[in-house]
Amino acid sequence: MITSPLTLQMHEADNVAIVANDGGLPEGTVLPSGLVLRHHVPQGHKVALVDLPADTAVLRYNVPIGYALQDIPAGSWVHERVLRMPPARELEGLPMATVPAPAREPLTGYTFQGYRNADGSVGTRNILAITQTVQCVAGVVEFAVERIKRELLPKYPHVDGVVGLAHTYGCGVAIDAPDAVIPIRTVRNISLNPNFGGEVMVVSLGCEKLQPERLMPPGVIPIADQRGAGAADAQGDALDVVCLQDAKHVGFMSMIDSVMAQAKVHLERLNARRRETVPASELVVGVQCGGSDAFSGVTANPAVGFCADLLVRAGATVMFSENTEVRDGIAQLTSRASTPEVAEAMVREMAWYDAYLRRGSVDRSANTTPGNKKGGLSNIVEKAMGSIVKSGSSAISGVLSPGDKLARDQRGLIYAATPASDFICGTLQLAAGMNLHVFTTGRGTPYGLAECPVIKVATRSDLARRWHDLMDINAGQIADGEKSIEEMGWEMFRMMLDVASGRKTWAEQHRLANALVLFNPAPVT
Repeated sequence: MITSPLTLQMHEADNVAIVANDGGLPEGTVLPSGLVLRHHVPQGHKVALVDLPADTAVLRYNVPIGYALQDIPAGSWVHERVLRMPPARELEGLPMATVPAPAREPLTGYTFQGYRNADGSVGTRNILAITQTVQCVAGVVEFAVERIKRELLPKYPHVDGVVGLAHTYGCGVAIDAPDAVIPIRTVRNISLNPNFGGEVMVVSLGCEKLQPERLMPPGVIPIADQRGAGAADAQGDALDVVCLQDAKHVGFMSMIDSVMAQAKVHLERLNARRRETVPASELVVGVQCGGSDAFSGVTANPAVGFCADLLVRAGATVMFSENTEVRDGIAQLTSRASTPEVAEAMVREMAWYDAYLRRGSVDRSANTTPGNKKGGLSNIVEKAMGSIVKSGSSAISGVLSPGDKLARDQRGLIYAATPASDFICGTLQLAAGMNLHVFTTGRGTPYGLAECPVIKVATRSDLARRWHDLMDINAGQIADGEKSIEEMGWEMFRMMLDVASGRKTWAEQHRLANALVLFNPAPVT
């Protein structure tokens, strides 16, 4: 624990620094530089290092995160109420693929114990997922899943779990609207996540707009799906659908019996699988932050960024996301694109999202939460500067639109365009093919996913101590001076290999899982 006054300055040109001490520092505290605090400054909040006349750019990360609304004397507390937020960077005239990829040696010899799928992908878990075409069936599936866990799962010790992929889509929607493709392909691609072993089982009501054959048309299920080969050839590979309105179902328990009977078929196949040694290049890691504070961009996110570079060197895939939380760093992203085409794809996604927000009469400033501000983040610009460092420094090699799935040959650092909402971002990263999730938090959140292991990283030691059985890694040790960013990045890398091999995270041990939340920008009828 830090006892003497400590402030953290991200760049030598910054004219503010954040207070690192638990509980903050009281008025009158003398910093090592000799600067005297004019106010109590809470932990994570900024103190002016020099006099800041009105309209002066306030610099953190050597980026203007705001402009002083009034004269701010040195030693003052700098918070959102004394700052004017800068306008968003225009999407024209950006540097496009101007920064060469860093020259780094490949990282070889690292492996984990994963489940190899028929299409070549690898799962970190062996889970039976039951897809739903419509929210109407969610209660029936939930009832069936509980019975499967209680009555069937003990007979299949090599299956890690059973999940119902519940969502709030499928009917009462403008299913042919242009943007309706986003939730449809999201549900489809989640069903094909590597952690589900290629076993696709669907529960349908029967009258919904999103019919099973529209959700899973012939050809979308890799390897085993032969429904396009003709009726005779396809008989053995017909889409496995339990339709609740089928005339054979007489009573509720008849529906449940049908779901359980079909689940048993898939459980038999999943139970025959075994973990095998696979290279670290088979990791598909989604990185995300939630409940962020001013330490996010100082400790946890830089360590994740260093780890992301290690993963890329090992040939793995890393996805970073959250449109509004990287929008103010768009020039950094387009300059790091591997090609001008990748840069242009990022610009298209940001432009689409800007227009989406305008339709709702809001802009990116709506992103920051009361907890973000209490944790020292004055606005979305400051939050974005701390968020973007999760991506590390590798070249950005590809861009995914919301709900899209990674191609089998896509590797390296990928920008998966998603909203910043924790639940929607996680859902879309699952659809993209994530088999391991890393989630950093400063304020604290018990977020987890039933479909994929989530490694939780605390930005502050105080949070890690209080939530000792929820946080898997304490990146606050960086601010405490106990570990470097590089040391923490390597610790994350090794833990990822362990978790991918079956080690349970805290969220898994407590069975903490958030609901899947689809991104649906199309109208609801």
